[in-house]
Amino acid sequence: MRSRLFTTRTARIAASAAAVAAALSLTACGGAEDGKKAAGADRPAASPGPDSAAGSAPVDGADGSDGTGGMGGTGPSAKAPSGAGTHAAPAKTGSGGKHHAAPNGKSSTTCTPANTKVTVSKLSRPINHLLLTVTNTGSTRCDAYYYPALRFDDAQAPTAVMEDSRPQAVVSVEPGRSAYAAVRASDPTGEADGGKTAHRLQVFFANRDGGYGDRSTRLTLPKDTYIDDSAKVTYWQTELDDAL
Repeated sequence: MRSRLFTTRTARIAASAAAVAAALSLTACGGAEDGKKAAGADRPAASPGPDSAAGSAPVDGADGSDGTGGMGGTGPSAKAPSGAGTHAAPAKTGSGGKHHAAPNGKSSTTCTPANTKVTVSKLSRPINHLLLTVTNTGSTRCDAYYYPALRFDDAQAPTAVMEDSRPQAVVSVEPGRSAYAAVRASDPTGEADGGKTAHRLQVFFANRDGGYGDRSTRLTLPKDTYIDDSAKVTYWQTELDDAL
């Protein structure tokens, strides 16, 4: 796998969390109304492997989505949720998407909604799991840093991350190739709080410094997607098996 070692910058991550938490406090009153304005996304390809079930369907909207993978707008409904716990919170940054030199000398850029297509599908095994597949639709290799920050419906905090899923190196995605992240949507025992059926999902990408852009890929979740407060997402992985 062509990749580069992570350089975690805790201070920037913490700053991103504080910045977004402050921004959301100013827009919380309008969040419920603005959250109804979901942008469109292509109907994703079927999940790889025989264990996958239904994928996502397109959402109609008018917030600037290009309709080919869902680059959302920049209004309140498109902003990422504030941070939860010690995890990095999505926050507007200025370095995402810029080209930089990879360790092997090849040009590389950050994976963003503009150069990727993301799909979501429901898995039959493991139970209560979703699979996110990000495909590089550009002409240059892109790096999928850290993990996707997820916002289910109008959630005010991103889905927690499975820290033990952190790969040893940055996940690089060649043009036409894909990377993966799994989501444990709910506790299989049914004992977790906050259970509900979710309908929409926003996916935010990290940049190399650990901050998150304010544009997202918007998806419609497979029918009857049930989530609760125990939901967690993995880091991006090069191999499907590593995500599961």
